This record gives sequence, C-alpha cells and structure tokens, in this order.
Amino acid sequence: MSTNKDIITSPSGEAGRGPLHVIKIGGNVIDNSENLYHFLKDFTALEGHKILVHGGGKVATQLSETLGIESKLVDGRRITDIETLRVVTMVYAGLINKNIVAQLQRFGTNAIGLTGADGNFIRAVKRPVKTIDYGFVGDIKDNSVDADAIGRLMEAGFTPVFSALTHDGEGQMLNTNADTIASALAVALSKHYETTLIYCFEKKGVLHDVNDEDSLIREIDPVRYEELKEKQIIHSGMLPKLDNAFTAISCGVKAVIIGKADELSTLQKNEPFGTRLSK
Repeated sequence: MSTNKDIITSPSGEAGRGPLHVIKIGGNVIDNSENLYHFLKDFTALEGHKILVHGGGKVATQLSETLGIESKLVDGRRITDIETLRVVTMVYAGLINKNIVAQLQRFGTNAIGLTGADGNFIRAVKRPVKTIDYGFVGDIKDNSVDADAIGRLMEAGFTPVFSALTHDGEGQMLNTNADTIASALAVALSKHYETTLIYCFEKKGVLHDVNDEDSLIREIDPVRYEELKEKQIIHSGMLPKLDNAFTAISCGVKAVIIGKADELSTLQKNEPFGTRLSK
C-alpha cells in the first residue's frame, strides 16, 4: 500500500498539512431518522479526511427494556453489567453503526464501521472501582490509539465510523464514552494531520443563556473560558466537555468546535459554525 505524504511526520513530530475532521454525533441525531439523513449528507460533503464517532442514543435503553434488562444510570452514566454490555455491543456496533455505514455508502462515502477492537485501533482499561462500580466501562489511556493504522486506513480511501466500544486486549469488550473516544482519536491523529474535533449536538454551541439560541458565544480561548466560569455563564454539564476540549487542544488538536448537527453544512461554505475553542 502506498503511503500518502499527509501521514508522514517531520522529525519534530509536527503534523502534516492534510486536514482531518473528527466528528462526534449525539443521540438527538441518532434517534431521529430525518436528522440523521441530513447530517450524514452534510458529513459526506465535507472535504478531506474525516472520522465519525457515535454512541447509541435511546435505542440501547429501549432494547434493554424489551429484554427485561434494567438500565442503571448514575449521574447520566450507564452502569454496564454483562447483560447491558451484550445489549450495547449489539446496538452500538451492530444496528446503529451499520445503519450509519449503509447510509454513508448511499451518499458516496466509503465508510467502514468499527469498534476499538477492530484492527486493535483503540485499547482501554476497565474502570477501577472506587465509590461506584461502573462494570464493563473502558477508560482510554495515553498511547491507546493506533494512529498510524487508522491513518493508513484513511489513506486507502475509507472513512472510519467508530461506535462507542473499545477493548482491553485480553478479549473483553468495554463500553466507552463517545466524547472520550472522539477526543482520544483527535489527539492521536493530530500527530499526522491538522485535526479539528467537532461535537455535534442539539444546541448551536456554547450559549450565554442556555434557553436563548441567539446568545451563542462564537469563540472561547483559555482566558475567556476562565472568565465565563467565574461569572457562572458556563457551569454544570458543559464544564467537563470544555475541560476535555481544552486538554485536546493542549495536546495538539488544532481546534474544537461545539455546534448544532443540522448546521454542519456551514463548515463546507466557510461560514461561522458553532463555538470554536482554540489556544
């Protein structure tokens, strides 16, 4: 297989010039077939290399209920016992992933559906038990992503679509947060590509007022972030997302964008999209 110059690093480890978008979609896109159709059409229109990361939306919870398996959540995080792991593996890596791949093929994107176990692309470790036993949940450590292998896959013409599953290298699948997977992929691949990480969800981005879509904050740097936290404009659930975003930037990711899934097409038009986080 020939190697494209975009995945060759300089002696200093700087990324090549090739752009890469790592995009994570939330359950609000997955759970609505019309939203998903339009998003995948816009995703296909993006030029350059791209990777899509998804979770499972409400489907895993619905299937668990049908099978008589109780879904247990602590602070919004799923407790993954062995029965739940079987369900999320079927739903994430099977039903949802293959539906997304099939639709992307329809639009002309040569997608390939993956978990972290495929190609040994993403390893994780089972989350240690502290105050809560999360079960078969994976935490991604440094150097857990095989960026070289994923790069070769993209240079061969494939668009990876990762579901929210990893493995421990010892035969055990692990349920893993999709935001975390997207961030880990972006950081690892930033050594080879000019990487932008995009989180697509139901809001236009980071808002001054969570109930006012017109109060979008277009750009945030670390200094501005501290100011917004002090004023309590950014708080609660948005804090860990932004903390992770700035960590990704400090580790080599060019920028992180948080925006509304149905406005992704504005990127292709070089128009402002969502909230951009940068150094």
